[in-house]
Amino acid sequence: MSDQQPPRSPRPGGPRRPAGHRARAGGSARQVPRRSSAPRPAAEPTPTRALPVSEEALPPAEDAHPRAGSVRHVPGAAPAAAAGPHGDPADPMGPVGPAPERRSRRRSRFPRPVRLGATLLVLVLVVVVGWGAGLVLWADSRIEHVDALSGAEDTPGTTYLIAGSDRRGGEAVNEDGTEGARTDTIMLLHKAPGGNSYLVSLPRDTLVDIPGHGGYKLNAAYSFGGAPLLVETVEEFTGLTIDHYVEIGFDGVSGMVDAVDHVNLCIDQDVDDEKSGLKMDEGCHDVGGEQALAFVRARYFDPTADIGRQQRQQQFVSSLMNRVSSPGVLLNPISQVKLAGAGSDSLVTSEGTGIFRVGRMALTARSAMGSGTMVMPIEDPSYQTQNSGVAVLTDDADIAQFFGSIADGSAEPSAPDEG
Repeated sequence: MSDQQPPRSPRPGGPRRPAGHRARAGGSARQVPRRSSAPRPAAEPTPTRALPVSEEALPPAEDAHPRAGSVRHVPGAAPAAAAGPHGDPADPMGPVGPAPERRSRRRSRFPRPVRLGATLLVLVLVVVVGWGAGLVLWADSRIEHVDALSGAEDTPGTTYLIAGSDRRGGEAVNEDGTEGARTDTIMLLHKAPGGNSYLVSLPRDTLVDIPGHGGYKLNAAYSFGGAPLLVETVEEFTGLTIDHYVEIGFDGVSGMVDAVDHVNLCIDQDVDDEKSGLKMDEGCHDVGGEQALAFVRARYFDPTADIGRQQRQQQFVSSLMNRVSSPGVLLNPISQVKLAGAGSDSLVTSEGTGIFRVGRMALTARSAMGSGTMVMPIEDPSYQTQNSGVAVLTDDADIAQFFGSIADGSAEPSAPDEG
């Protein structure tokens, strides 16, 4: 051992270096401890910290990274190379990319022609619905409305009062010396709560009590007070509250028939009536608007007068409904426009009764005619009055029972062939 003093640290107060130290003064080398001969315990492996990976780089669940030491075999791929120190494919710590995503093209269960046909059908339905909606709105905007309802307490079911207005001065009505307006055609259409429908013709010469005027023929109510007084008179006579009033001008009857080209009407005798203009041979015929109008107005050639006329009126309504609902009209846009125009021009309805409600009324009338006819009970068809000439006389009890059965749906109509 040398007697020389070990060099001091260059820093004042620094530690002394041991003897034999080779590091230069001021160096950073540290003394390495001597190895012990005793065996050292095996150190536990330090766990590897996972590197942060973004979600976009994560592979699907089935393509997750294999466990350390395992080799993933990809079909069709070359054998993995030997493990390398810098992230070779065989290196478990090297970067392993996600397996390529396999996208399968989903096939429709329906063939292409079926899909094309369905698409075409949807387009046709859109056009048809749009056309129908536009036609309804156009026709509805042309209807004239009148404050006709009385506001009486409602009765069960739905009741329509249909009036054929004979306005003098129209092109379809010949001048006959009558002043003002008349209702040559008066019908009561009722749909009972149970679903049964009834159409009843009210003879215009029926002797009734008109509120504020006394006993007169039924059609005089329209002359005295228009639609409101006619509604009130019919309500008192039948006991049914009117829900919808629909008035059709006789010019409109002719126009609606011409719009659908014709209607088929039948008569049991040869007729040549000068007052109405009806000229028909016995049998059934397709007639135009002018002859159809004469058919519903004629009565003087018939010895039964209004009784026979109301039967012809019901036949006309049934024939018109059948013609309107035929494919030749429903599928013809030109006929639809003509019918909507002629009908809306001739209609006068109560407030709130639009073209859609008129259409429902037509369907109800057709159902009623299919079930059979209803004839109002009459006590004397040729009753002589003091001031109104010959009138139709009814019995109050019979009328109350007849319309009561119609109101609750218990009435039994006559078979159609018994008309």
